[in-house]
Amino acid sequence: MSAAAYAETFRRSIEAPEAFWAEQAAGLRWTRPWTRVLDDSAAPMYRWFSGGELNTCDNALDRWIDEGRGDVPALVYDSPVTGTVASFTFRELRDRVATFAGALRDNGVGRGDRVVIYMPMVPEAVIAMLACARIGAVHSVVFGGFAAPELAKRIDAAEPVLVVSASCGIEPGRIVEYKPLLDQAIAIAAHKVPRTIVLQRPQALAMMTAGRDVDWQDAVAAATPADCVPLAATDPLYVLYTSGTTGKPKGVVRDNGGHAVAMRYSMQAVYGCGVGDTFWAASDIGWAVGHSYIVYGPLLSGCTTILYEGKPVGTPDAGAFWRVISQHKVKAFFTAPTAFRAIKKEDPKGELLEGYDLSAFRTLYLAGERCDPDTIAWAGALLQRPVIDNWWQTELGWPAIANPLGIEAVPVKPGSAALPVPGYDVQVLDEHGARAKPNEIGNVVIKLPLPPGTLLTMWNNEQGYRDNYLARYPGYYLAGDAGMVDEDGYLWVMSRIDDIINVAGHRLSTGEMEQVLASHPDVAECAVIGAADALKGQIPVGLVVLKSGVAKSADDISRELVAAVREQIGAVAAFKQVHVVARLPKTRSGKVLRATMRSIADGQPYAMPATIDEPRVLDEIAATLAPRTSPPA
Repeated sequence: MSAAAYAETFRRSIEAPEAFWAEQAAGLRWTRPWTRVLDDSAAPMYRWFSGGELNTCDNALDRWIDEGRGDVPALVYDSPVTGTVASFTFRELRDRVATFAGALRDNGVGRGDRVVIYMPMVPEAVIAMLACARIGAVHSVVFGGFAAPELAKRIDAAEPVLVVSASCGIEPGRIVEYKPLLDQAIAIAAHKVPRTIVLQRPQALAMMTAGRDVDWQDAVAAATPADCVPLAATDPLYVLYTSGTTGKPKGVVRDNGGHAVAMRYSMQAVYGCGVGDTFWAASDIGWAVGHSYIVYGPLLSGCTTILYEGKPVGTPDAGAFWRVISQHKVKAFFTAPTAFRAIKKEDPKGELLEGYDLSAFRTLYLAGERCDPDTIAWAGALLQRPVIDNWWQTELGWPAIANPLGIEAVPVKPGSAALPVPGYDVQVLDEHGARAKPNEIGNVVIKLPLPPGTLLTMWNNEQGYRDNYLARYPGYYLAGDAGMVDEDGYLWVMSRIDDIINVAGHRLSTGEMEQVLASHPDVAECAVIGAADALKGQIPVGLVVLKSGVAKSADDISRELVAAVREQIGAVAAFKQVHVVARLPKTRSGKVLRATMRSIADGQPYAMPATIDEPRVLDEIAATLAPRTSPPA
């Protein structure tokens, strides 16, 4: 690659998107070529590869068998919670998927029907997803263990003809029975699910309802393998629900053609991985990362993918990730910053890394929330590998801002996710729609059309898509994040728009304050929220979790943190409160629940978030924050 490889690639993607994406699409197996690369006839509801036909499962599995890679590992299941490691070749995985696709068909599932998948991190979950793709059914994966009312909401929204589930999930030290939750959700839901297929796990066998519930093994034993069904590129592949601000889940719709093209391209351009490489995303199939980079991205690229049923710490210790990377010769690893903060808290000196062979390991990728520079520096120093931040959203499906290692590595600026990925015209606009000046915080937007692989619309709610994402700045997609562009064109996504606080008329980023707190040597992780204040409108309140073995008192550390923010950001921030807490409330995907904590600090009512990992943590936070009193001036 030439020194200007990224700049030239990005320019072509923006100035000649049809030619650019046609080149990327040529790497897939199509049953019918497209008639239009970019269909703008219904703008701003753009479509990619109109007229084309393909099958995502065929491109993820069958094509590799046909190209002589049938005996190469496609999926490695690593489950420290059950003590299981199992490997499936492309041929073995294809055969299991085809058979389960036949079982779905036998149980009334056809093209265009929805199937809700409510499962733990087991191979059958991936098999169910790919089986839906094989016969043209639309899957909607719900995180295993979600509360019954939230599962019911997603059942009502998707109206599935069948739910695929398991008897239980396994967490460190406990068994979570899924079937009672599923039974309760089906009872609550207005849409009545006619059939379920349940995988019985030996750790907790489920009670089955006669006439509705079918045992996975029985369904598979009676099935005949199903062939791939050619699908329109614009047909939906899946619906993935993300929590909405109104409490009603938003169903992000992903297509078949554009999605497959984008997955394959991003694996090469962003993650630098292709045929024969081993890629690991330590996420869950219930999240967008799991869809994109546990299942579809790696398999569409001919990679071996790791399916991990475990945690960064506690299964058995904070060296779990190093063991997996070493044992399976992982080349690129993708996880959330919160996972590394947990490891840093438990093993601040990285002593558990010793003895593991990481010679095959090339790059660590962090995304899911803003990564503080201190965590990037800690991970980089420990691993002696590039640590690459990347920014995207469930709605987008693949990175919009990243260091494009597969094209050209650019210098890292800790705290910035780097540059727009080819295909994404990312900009920062002010309140009036004008381009923000360099280093001026504004609203992050993406100029339309969005590239392939991003959301088509919201399921059964096109107006909601238009209102939430397209109305604020006509011609642009509103990301909902605040950020800035520096003088080198690097993008800094600082926080959600709601996390820009107004302190006595000054607009300040809580993300910038968090960056200061995270740089303290004793802080493992942190959050800053804006709390209502009668005098200043809002004031920032910090919450920090300390590393293990810290000798200083909480009061001393709090004083040091207040002084650091005053020194680096200034007195204008009015930063005077820091609380040391045992842990922060998070979603299961690792995002800190800042909006919920803000409601607690303000004494406002709040609903228990459906995605919360440990509900009792909110009680601890409430005891810390409420009643909140402003400190003396």
